[in-house]
Amino acid sequence: MKKILLALCVLLSLNMQARVEPELNKHVSKLYTTLYLLSEMYVDSVDNKQMVDEAIDAMIKELDPHSDYMTAEEVAEMNEPLQGGFDGIGISFNMMNDTLFIVEVIVGGPSEKVGLQAGDRIMKVNGENIAGVKMSSKEVMKRLKGPKGTEVEVSVKRRNQKELIDFTIVRDKIPMYSLDAAFMLSRNIGYIKISRFGATTMDEYHEAFKELQAQGMKQLILDLQSNGGGYMSTAISLADEFLGKGSCIVYTEGLHSPRQEAMASDKGDFEEGNLVVLIDEFSASSSEIVSGAVQDWDRGLIVGRRSFGKGLVQRMLPLSDGTVIKLTVSRYHTPSGRCIQKPYDGGEEAYGKDLIDRYNRGEMISADSIHFPDSLKYSTLVKGRAVYGGGGIMPDVFVPMDTTRFTPLHRLLVNRGILNRFTLSYVDDHRSDLKTKYPQAEDFIDKYEVSDEMIADMMAMAEAEKVKIKDEDRNSDKTVLKLQTKAYMARDLYKTAAYYQVMAPENEALQKALEILNSAKLRKEYGLK
Repeated sequence: MKKILLALCVLLSLNMQARVEPELNKHVSKLYTTLYLLSEMYVDSVDNKQMVDEAIDAMIKELDPHSDYMTAEEVAEMNEPLQGGFDGIGISFNMMNDTLFIVEVIVGGPSEKVGLQAGDRIMKVNGENIAGVKMSSKEVMKRLKGPKGTEVEVSVKRRNQKELIDFTIVRDKIPMYSLDAAFMLSRNIGYIKISRFGATTMDEYHEAFKELQAQGMKQLILDLQSNGGGYMSTAISLADEFLGKGSCIVYTEGLHSPRQEAMASDKGDFEEGNLVVLIDEFSASSSEIVSGAVQDWDRGLIVGRRSFGKGLVQRMLPLSDGTVIKLTVSRYHTPSGRCIQKPYDGGEEAYGKDLIDRYNRGEMISADSIHFPDSLKYSTLVKGRAVYGGGGIMPDVFVPMDTTRFTPLHRLLVNRGILNRFTLSYVDDHRSDLKTKYPQAEDFIDKYEVSDEMIADMMAMAEAEKVKIKDEDRNSDKTVLKLQTKAYMARDLYKTAAYYQVMAPENEALQKALEILNSAKLRKEYGLK
């Protein structure tokens, strides 16, 4: 019954009944009759809206893993990170001990204008207590967000101040950035980290690229690790920066969607220098468009682990009541013809477990455990190298996951939130001294060292919160723990980019890329200049 109601809702809401084929029109009539009978003759009252909503949701879920039935609110929430901004008060925060702790006040934003500071704790919003009531971050965000130009009142607890401080903040448009970091790794090697493909990504990229170029960048490492995708048009624009005019970047095709090709223009700013793209098992969709195009045209080197494998294209189809069907209408293919969508015929559960299955098969540790049938074999378009479709982009240089570098102590402190809470608290207590001693992020990155005493204090915090630490873990190597503590501190004191600068030595794919780019022998071996 639920599946029947799906077709009824879609066809009637789009007013398509009179235009469908005769065979389908016959079924529509049957569906309409069924809905009428349920509404007029069933023994109990029925909630027609709920039945139709559940029916549509159930039917859409049977199609493929990426089609969906969504409310207007869910669509807005999904698009917000991609659109480059939202209306709010201009802070980034963490919930620490059930209290909203301001980590960063966005420069030029509404909160900075009225005097909020990093380290402040927001206790009340519009007179409602939000501290100590176990309110979720989502619920807090609901109270702080609102249309541009509207006011929100917050009461803040500030260090060394006995009384709460009240602020009236006028909400404004707050930018959301998709480029997390851009810095020089050496005299001529630049690094750009993109976390998603949004509306402002290319503006951010161009600004970062020009700054690095001015600093002497000749070779580029583009980090798309854990980038889950975003707008296809943005991915096409980014790939266009690296490919020559007339090169196919990607093409889409579906049963009801004729083939459409996206071609490179003549505006690329980095069509010649050595390029390395970093990917991993969480790199999906738009990330795979970029890495697939770069690989197929032998334009650069793909380093890391096999990407996620999402090659389906969705369209947003609004219905009359404000709900939306996100429907897969085509598949995208890399220039050589590969469709990198991984299989989903095993059902939603099997699809969701794919990454776990890869790990259990040993794929994250050894490339030899990955096998593709010859039917999925393709050739790159310049050098004729073998590449494979049917399940993500397989890198040119495989970098195994190091399962030994994170000790049980490190995992325990991270998973229980101790590392993050300790760092926030430590920075809050020492912010003024740290910023005075290390006014620039580079000063902190070059000179600051996390002490053994700090790690001991962190473990003491864990034990005070009833987290049990084994003796053997207490004595384990703490190198990575200290490094990540420093990285969290750098993020809280400066910007997100500082986190990636500190953690660069632990980014194995990045270190492999550096090894190749810094070696004339390896560059030649991998076909770079």
